[in-house]
Amino acid sequence: QVQLVESGGRLVQAGDSLRLACATSGLPFSAYAMGWFRQASGKERQFVTVIDWFHRAHYTKSVEGRFTISRDNAKNIVYLHMNSLKPEDTAVYYCAASLKAANSNSTIDYNYWGQGTQVTVSS
Repeated sequence: QVQLVESGGRLVQAGDSLRLACATSGLPFSAYAMGWFRQASGKERQFVTVIDWFHRAHYTKSVEGRFTISRDNAKNIVYLHMNSLKPEDTAVYYCAASLKAANSNSTIDYNYWGQGTQVTVSS
């Protein structure tokens, strides 16, 4: 059974930093590209970043220079390091695993999803 479990979301102030983690089990982690998406209240789920099996990363423009994705293939965990957080970063953050696409920003290319973790940034 494949599981992706996010953690680390909480209420922070603008300018703060936060690290999210996504622990996976039941899949060959190193064979999957791992992405982070976010969904603000009342909005569609949006791509944030993805890291492929060669540790190459891609980011949506609004987080470039502030967010960093990394993965630990020995622990089967993917991280999202978020700096200089802004109120507009407030959302539920989801991690996802893709077997077929190395750097997709589309939800349809991801095979497995976590349940999400809430990040709230106050101004």
